[in-house]
Amino acid sequence: MAINHQMYGQNAGQYLMPFVCLLIIVMDLTAGILGIEAEVAQNKVQNLKVWMLECRDPSYKAFKLGFVALVFLTFAHAIANLFGGCHVVWSKPELERATSNKQLAMVSLFLSWITLIIGFWMLIAGVLANMESRKPCGVSNHRYLSIGGIACIIHGMFAVSYYISAHAVAKEEKMMNPHGPPMHPHVPPMHPHGPMHQPAPPAPV
Repeated sequence: MAINHQMYGQNAGQYLMPFVCLLIIVMDLTAGILGIEAEVAQNKVQNLKVWMLECRDPSYKAFKLGFVALVFLTFAHAIANLFGGCHVVWSKPELERATSNKQLAMVSLFLSWITLIIGFWMLIAGVLANMESRKPCGVSNHRYLSIGGIACIIHGMFAVSYYISAHAVAKEEKMMNPHGPPMHPHVPPMHPHGPMHQPAPPAPV
């Protein structure tokens, strides 16, 4: 029974990794496509353009698509960090001792956060510009939504890279320390009726 349970756990872990990678890619790719489609929907509304200034009517379709893209981007990033765990190097000596997988995980994590911030900020700006209560006027050709959509697609690559490298780091750490740290330090024996106290040494004469 124990062997079967162990084999079942290994098989489940074997299928979990490609499933999570596929889920992250699909969610980020969907967010990117929705962001670009939101830009297309926004460009279809009426606008008044004078020189460099442009006043555009809000697009409810662009608002919905941009908001859904925000949700997909947020969930993709959360899934990558939840299943990848936290592999952070806090000092330069630790970074120099880190394996190539851990260094790749650090770089991928940093770049995934950068692309998340860029994509989230661009999509938020595009969503707010298409609220029904607003008619934005300003410099034309912002392209917030399309830039946010492209950032979502790039984020998917870095998020998958982080998850795969973090999974490799976890396997390396498990191989180096298969039994894990000791759970309980050395504890002196206990007396049935309470802790045993050693007699105090006799006072010097």
